[in-house]
Amino acid sequence: MAKQEDIFKNVISHAKEYGFIFPSSEIYDGLSAVYDYAQNGVELKKNIRDYWWKSMVQMHENIVGIDAAIFMHPTTWKASGHVDAFNDPLIDNKDSKKRYRADVLIEDYAEKLNQKAQKEIEKAKARFGDAFDEAQYVATNERVKGYLDQKTAILQRMAKGLDSGDLADVKALIEELEIACPESGSKNWTEVRQFNLMFGTKLGASADTAMDLYLRPETAQGIFVNFLNVQKTGRMKIPFGIAQTGKAFRNEIVARQFIFRMREFEQMEMQFFVKPGEEMKWYEYWKETRLKWHNSLGLGAENYRFHDHEKLAHYANAAADIEFNFPFGFKELEGIHSRTDFDLKAHEQFSGKKLQYFDTEENRNYVPYVVETSVGLDRMFLAVFSKALQEETLEDGSTRTVLRLPSVLAPTKAAVLPLVKKDGLPEVAREIVDDLKWDFNVAYDEKDAVGRRYRRQDALGTPFCITVDHQTLEDKTVTIRHRDTMEQQRVAISELRGIINNEVSMRNWLMKM
Repeated sequence: MAKQEDIFKNVISHAKEYGFIFPSSEIYDGLSAVYDYAQNGVELKKNIRDYWWKSMVQMHENIVGIDAAIFMHPTTWKASGHVDAFNDPLIDNKDSKKRYRADVLIEDYAEKLNQKAQKEIEKAKARFGDAFDEAQYVATNERVKGYLDQKTAILQRMAKGLDSGDLADVKALIEELEIACPESGSKNWTEVRQFNLMFGTKLGASADTAMDLYLRPETAQGIFVNFLNVQKTGRMKIPFGIAQTGKAFRNEIVARQFIFRMREFEQMEMQFFVKPGEEMKWYEYWKETRLKWHNSLGLGAENYRFHDHEKLAHYANAAADIEFNFPFGFKELEGIHSRTDFDLKAHEQFSGKKLQYFDTEENRNYVPYVVETSVGLDRMFLAVFSKALQEETLEDGSTRTVLRLPSVLAPTKAAVLPLVKKDGLPEVAREIVDDLKWDFNVAYDEKDAVGRRYRRQDALGTPFCITVDHQTLEDKTVTIRHRDTMEQQRVAISELRGIINNEVSMRNWLMKM
């Protein structure tokens, strides 16, 4: 655990030191769980967003995008259920005065049981080798089966208590499991209570006439209320999707783990409208498709897993998370939900307007069902960044810090370095920058010895360093250095665009899906 904590501290430190993420309003001591994306962070974030958008919208003829307003009519949130049901179960520790989400405390306990089971499985796998039958081992080994059965029973009981509103039983479960405050070790808990997460605000010129509004807690409702507008103007036929990226806001009382859980965050999501009765087919399709998208980035298939929900949201008939192995363990990265026809029917009821699709093949109107994929952009940033940050020991015994970002996402694709700041080398380097910047985000770096510049670009995640030296003046060749292998090649200046493009183009990366 200490090692994981150290890794996470290094991630936070590196993000600030190299211009990726700053604490917001830091000169005024900042705001809890609010962060600013710095000059390199904003580029990485944009590239992740673009990678998602290209795969989701541009590569699908039947998916289009919108950008709905953050402010929406307040009845929207009554219809969606957020006014009455958008709550977190909170519990306070009386001794440490720390506040926690009761469901997270229980889920973390259940995850420890799962980790114990996985540890036993890994030991058996190493012992039996190729002959190991994991399914049979899990079914017959009493210890492993006990861990997993206990985990399932705990999560099912928690889900039942939250669904029925029996918060007393949720607290009783915490006490029976002897769950302690992570900071103080105290088991002296308050009652569990629900807390609504929406931020309220006002719209209007005076206090007397101002309308009560909410900052949107999710981006999905902007898609649902525009369903008919998009369908008719785009002449969309079922099945089709509407995608959107944008800010959402939640008054997270227990905001923690850097940018993993923030009060202002960004979502990338798509609502896929399907014929009633076909939602489970598409639910399975999007589960598979979204996992392929994540794996295309090469962060390691072992770092992803599916988690099926024990407790379903009020709108869903099936739900699963794609979880990622963050420095603090496996946590939700993306949700795939079968939302049924809840949202469109609710907005029909509250607005008095029909939100139906006329199926020309069946000659009838119906309210479509919806399958949702929703990934947190900030969480995606943290997943990519934390997995990419590595300390590497070299052959000569020295170490280097390298940010092995997928090159398609790297903020800067290449840095151009004149070997010395004289003899016309800076001028040639500037010419190369001016040529390449039409196609790529490139940097010019002339400060310090070339070795130190290499290390600086490694820490920034730059895939290529291009060194201009005296030989360049003679034959128009340069040295191109690869970040991951540190291999150096002598190539013609005219070849640079093709080499870089081959490594960073979205086409090449998305074709891995």
